[in-house]
Amino acid sequence: MQLKIMPKKKRLSAGRAPLMLFLCQMISALEVPLDPKLLEDLVQPPTITQQSPKDYIIDPRENIVIQCEAKGKPPPSFSWTRNGTHFDIDKDPLVTMKPGSGTLIINIMSEGKAETYEGVYQCTARNERGAAISNNIVIRPSRSPLWTKEKLEPITLRNGQSLVLPCRPPIGLPPPIIFWMDNSFQRLPQSERVSQGLNGDLYFSNVLPEDTREDYICYARFNHTQTIQQKQPISVKVISAKSHRQRPPAFLTPDGNTSRKEELRGNVLSLECIAEGLPTPIIYWIKEDGTLPINRTFYRNFKKTLQIVQVTEADSGNYQCIAKNALGAIHHTISVTVKAAPYWIIAPQNLVLSPEEDGALICRASGNPKPRISWLSNGVPIEIAPDDPSRKIDGDTIIFSKVQERSSAVYQCNASNEYGYLLANAFVNVLAEPPRILTSANTLYQVIANRPALLDCAFFGSPLPTIEWFKDAKGSALREDIYVLHENGTLEIPVAQKDSTGTYTCVARNKLGMAKNDVHLEIKDPTRIIKQPEYAVVQRGSTVSFECKVKHDHTLIPTVTWLKDHGELPSDGRFTVDKDHLVVADVSDDDGGTYTCVANTTLDNVSASAVLSVVAPTPTPAPIYDVPNPPFDLELTDQLDRSVQLSWTPGDDNNSPITKFIIEYEDAMHEPGLWHHQTEVPGTQTTAQLKLSPYVNYSFRVMAENNLGRSLPSEASEQYLTKAAEPDKNPTAVEGLGSEPDNLVITWKPLNGFESNGPGLQYKVSWRQKDGDDEWTSVVVANVSKYIVSGTPTFVPYLIKVQALNDAGFAPEPAVVMGHSGEDLPMVAPGNVRVNVVNSTLAEVHWDPVPLKSIRGHLQGYRIYYWKAQSSLTRNRRHLEKKILTFQGSKTHGMLPGLEPFSHYSLNVRVVNGKGEGPASADKVFSTPEGVPSAPSSLKIVNPTLDSLTLEWEPPSHPNGILTEYTLKYQPINSTHELGPLVDLKIPANKTRWTLKNLNFSTRYKFYFYAQTAAGSGSQITEEAITTVDEAGILPPDVGAGKAMASRQVDIATQGWFIGLMCAVALLILILLIVCFIRRNKGGKYPVKEKEDAHADPEIQPMKEDDGTFGEYSDAEDHKPLKKGSRTPSDRTVKKEDSDDSLVDYGEGVNGQFNEDGSFIGQYSGKKEKEPAEGNESSEAPSPVNAMNSFV
Repeated sequence: MQLKIMPKKKRLSAGRAPLMLFLCQMISALEVPLDPKLLEDLVQPPTITQQSPKDYIIDPRENIVIQCEAKGKPPPSFSWTRNGTHFDIDKDPLVTMKPGSGTLIINIMSEGKAETYEGVYQCTARNERGAAISNNIVIRPSRSPLWTKEKLEPITLRNGQSLVLPCRPPIGLPPPIIFWMDNSFQRLPQSERVSQGLNGDLYFSNVLPEDTREDYICYARFNHTQTIQQKQPISVKVISAKSHRQRPPAFLTPDGNTSRKEELRGNVLSLECIAEGLPTPIIYWIKEDGTLPINRTFYRNFKKTLQIVQVTEADSGNYQCIAKNALGAIHHTISVTVKAAPYWIIAPQNLVLSPEEDGALICRASGNPKPRISWLSNGVPIEIAPDDPSRKIDGDTIIFSKVQERSSAVYQCNASNEYGYLLANAFVNVLAEPPRILTSANTLYQVIANRPALLDCAFFGSPLPTIEWFKDAKGSALREDIYVLHENGTLEIPVAQKDSTGTYTCVARNKLGMAKNDVHLEIKDPTRIIKQPEYAVVQRGSTVSFECKVKHDHTLIPTVTWLKDHGELPSDGRFTVDKDHLVVADVSDDDGGTYTCVANTTLDNVSASAVLSVVAPTPTPAPIYDVPNPPFDLELTDQLDRSVQLSWTPGDDNNSPITKFIIEYEDAMHEPGLWHHQTEVPGTQTTAQLKLSPYVNYSFRVMAENNLGRSLPSEASEQYLTKAAEPDKNPTAVEGLGSEPDNLVITWKPLNGFESNGPGLQYKVSWRQKDGDDEWTSVVVANVSKYIVSGTPTFVPYLIKVQALNDAGFAPEPAVVMGHSGEDLPMVAPGNVRVNVVNSTLAEVHWDPVPLKSIRGHLQGYRIYYWKAQSSLTRNRRHLEKKILTFQGSKTHGMLPGLEPFSHYSLNVRVVNGKGEGPASADKVFSTPEGVPSAPSSLKIVNPTLDSLTLEWEPPSHPNGILTEYTLKYQPINSTHELGPLVDLKIPANKTRWTLKNLNFSTRYKFYFYAQTAAGSGSQITEEAITTVDEAGILPPDVGAGKAMASRQVDIATQGWFIGLMCAVALLILILLIVCFIRRNKGGKYPVKEKEDAHADPEIQPMKEDDGTFGEYSDAEDHKPLKKGSRTPSDRTVKKEDSDDSLVDYGEGVNGQFNEDGSFIGQYSGKKEKEPAEGNESSEAPSPVNAMNSFV
């Protein structure tokens, strides 16, 4: 026996013959599940998914794009009609269709005119199952015609007269926006006396002398083409009259006592009354047979215009405007009729039927006048469409009975009246599909015992399959009354038991086949607390323990959590939790409360609670000096909308007089449980008159205070709910900032519940462009704190206001704030980039600022990217890492420091706003001039002989230009450390080795070595070395090299002449010491100055004034560089850093400063010394830096 399923669920009867459990389809449309894999396999007639608007106004300067997108299985093909006939796009080279789409692209930018393609277009999407059609899309190019030329005579009138300045703009498509300005493009001020009408005319209720001007200009802005047309200026001259008579109001527009207005449902109804008179009349509006809708009524143009948004048929009626001044009043009645283009009551929906099923398409629309319903089949009027015996038309309904697969088609319903039409596509898809089960195979369900179990079996088939459930692969279907079968195939076990565990099989059958699926059910033991925590009363300072023992299913792992007063336990070391217990040590009064044990598993949770009361230890009798006891017996009287009187009885003051009472309130509606300070009264007063806010559910409590402290709060008073009222204030912190280039994000700090003053708190968000002439655009939003305006121009200032409202009305008019729509990246790169190279390490860059409009955001500055492109010396085009310098604000020049001399650089400049960087300017290439080189990287003395030394060096690591030559200066140092004559030698730049010949044997020489470029001499490096000596002393010049080498191998210490020489030196030293001792006793001077002079660079060695010879080379303190920095290591290599002295060591001798590029431009100060006697004829004086480096 087969049982039909009730709409929700049906229990299987157990008292009748064994029943098989399965699902039966009621006679209704088949629903296709939204399963992606299923949808891929099913054939489906076409459905239009996207199309251009019915009235499509195009920009004649851009290509025409007419959208038509559709889906279907198989994918549909597309065709078009134009003005009712087939539009062959292949014959027009300017028309193409997007691949896989029906969208047309008409290329009129290269050639052709938009007017050529005006007309009515309709798209058809077709596949083997039917054809869907789009709306009739009317293509019209926008037009912005010029004003007709006319000669406007000057207008002269007396003070107090009325005046109307006509605008009469040219008729454009769409109609233009009208505004009045002067020659300086400043908006003409408007007021209750002077205002612009809906037709664009400028109305003066009465003129004043200050209205005299020659440049009243009406402008028409055509937004679609972004053009503005200007009318000829109108000249107005107002003659001052000594006396002007006052007069009652009279209407300038509309004419007569009555007029009629017709508007369409859903549009904005705009009614206008402008009156003249003296003094200036005020306009009022009423609806004669009803009230104006609160949330949809707005007043514009100083209340001269009444607007009702989203107008409906109920807004039809008589509206009266009243103009009133001190001398009288007049009124005008406007009879409003609201018509309606067709709108849907029931739009036809797609039908998916199985063969032999019945169904219906319903197309029900309303309008004023009532629309006419017509049907089409696959885009053809149904009267001439191929006949279908399963189809019957009954007005707005098509009835299908016993459909076949050939009945599949797309039907169009057209509802039209004189104000418009609606077109809807709905397909009938007849499918014959074997059953499919969509639930995943072998799904495991786990359920706690004695709870419901729901086993899913989502399915699809056509005809709709029947469903049977089996358990554990038994031969017969489930038949017991404990099961409930749902329409969607789900099997419900209302009370699952342990024996419900097992494998359940869902079987779906129709006449085309069968499908089945297994799911598994496990029943778990419920989690229970077998030992619950118990109520405890403990004394302050003692320890208390709560026990919570949990029993659970062995396959589930529980977690046990303890709560205090429904919140987390205090983070206090006194609270200890182990497996089954919570222990609280050193209990205090704050520990009192409700403790809850919660046991959770993945399937269930249980909890148990106990209360802890903390009492004081037994007190010893003592006088009570304490804070007061709480007041009691609170009573509310004189209950008004905004005030109430509260009275109470004081508690015991505990031997300290009460100084004051503190009153607090709770708002049970908005902030339950949170108490706020209300007021304070003296301790002698037991009543208080309290000010209240609207729509608050008040409760009050009172605390007493004496010199020892404050009492506990009293019990709360009875609740008192005040009436609702409009909000008293508006939201604060209103801001407008764009998050994207085409939006404006308006944010504000919303009112809290207490400030709402009533139910239905909302916000009216209004905005308009600051520099535009648009009216305010408003939207009412729910109680949120943000609204996003989309489609805004990029970085345009907006005026913004946010007004609160509730069901009782609006808050006061809000303040207007200014914001900006979103920034976008700058569009233009800085131009005219110029580079002025200041010196070898510094350059100055200039550029022209970009136009402000192209910045499209807040200007943050300009950013220079520069990099070293190649070396002038090596012509190596290896690019280095780019460096960046940012100059804040609107600066148009900047300095680039730290450049490398004799290098090629490239740079570009970009403007920066809050969104980021704009495009880069064209790369500008510049070169730095040569600079002085660094010191040679190393200097070594090799192969010393009797009369020669060989020098080897490495070029400077930073030549900073093209090396022209090396300079080598050297001088001998005798046994008394006196410096000999200086020899200056120029060495070609391509050399790295040089041999000095004809030197003295066994002599120490000091060398000064530096490189030169065209810019000058670089830093120097110094070294010392000694020529060799033989066994017999001085060798004659012609002694061969072989003898010299042999003699060097003799041990000098064993030679007699050497021993005699050492004895003579010792005797000479003894004699010198005696002479020095005698001279010192006679007051002689020690030549310190000469020794200090020996410390200087050889090019600036002081000369003795008497004979011009060099001073002593001291072995005292001045000789430190010889001992520290100039003594060579084992490889006789001296690095630059070993030979350079710090300028700080000679700070008293330097009076200098540094250039912008960091180069030293001071000079070595002190007494001017004479040049060395010889070897010092250098073509240029040594640099001060070299002078400093020569102190070694």
